[in-house]
Amino acid sequence: MHTVTLRDPSSPLAARFVPGAGMLGTSLTDDGVELLGQRRGLTAYVEAGKTMGIPILYPWANRLGADTYTAEGATVRLTPGENGVRADPNGLPIHGTMAAYPGWRVTAESGDELTAEADFGADPRLLAGFPYPHVLTVSARLAGRTLTVTTTVTATGDTPVPLCFGFHPYLQLPGVPRAEWTIRTPPLRHLALDDRGLPTGSTETQPEQEILLADKGFDDAYDQVPEGAVFAVSGGGRRLEVHFERGYPATQIFAPPAEDLVCFEPMTAPTDALRRGGYRCARPGEPAQARFSIRA
Repeated sequence: MHTVTLRDPSSPLAARFVPGAGMLGTSLTDDGVELLGQRRGLTAYVEAGKTMGIPILYPWANRLGADTYTAEGATVRLTPGENGVRADPNGLPIHGTMAAYPGWRVTAESGDELTAEADFGADPRLLAGFPYPHVLTVSARLAGRTLTVTTTVTATGDTPVPLCFGFHPYLQLPGVPRAEWTIRTPPLRHLALDDRGLPTGSTETQPEQEILLADKGFDDAYDQVPEGAVFAVSGGGRRLEVHFERGYPATQIFAPPAEDLVCFEPMTAPTDALRRGGYRCARPGEPAQARFSIRA
């Protein structure tokens, strides 16, 4: 499978993406040291949608509260196992329909930048789960010690396109025990979740925090993420930052106790927004863009 490696001659960082496997970011190394959680690897992502690296969660991030939704005048019924739909342990559709999607087309490639697009209007499989014709474009650029990922949604029909997607960057600090990792978060609003991982409607304002990870576990939802917010994990003299540069007002922090990784997930809307509302749209003639970056 074709792999694109991005490099900046001025930096020891290198990033790898596989356009034919859902435009997956598989690796970010610093002088050969891997900074992304590899988990079960690329094969498990392609064959079973088991996430690793930096996957895109599209057209919705995390889970929906049922296998139907109504948005922008369209009602959709989803069937797990069909048209890219996958279910979580509770049977809820999770992480969209584009895990390892092979139909990405590379439109630009250079030493430090890669751009690829997927045309929803040209693929009945994609439209079956998200019937809003549009072109999805993802561009990754490595400059200095920063990897920047920019996503553009361009409506190609007469219908606005709901923006409920996100990314799931798995970060790790190799050689540093998880118990010694410190995570830092900006001021946020914490969203209480029920036992299926869905927002209950209860919220709590949370100030900026610095937390020693120790044996703590996170699978927590937040909104009111400030534009330009910075999330970080540090330890052993290394610091990894995720900058929510624009278009990502929500996040999920994921740090399972049994794994040496932490995720600060840039999300364009909170979990289940495609069913509940509270999302913005890419309207005809008005492409929408979102951007985040990882700095090592």
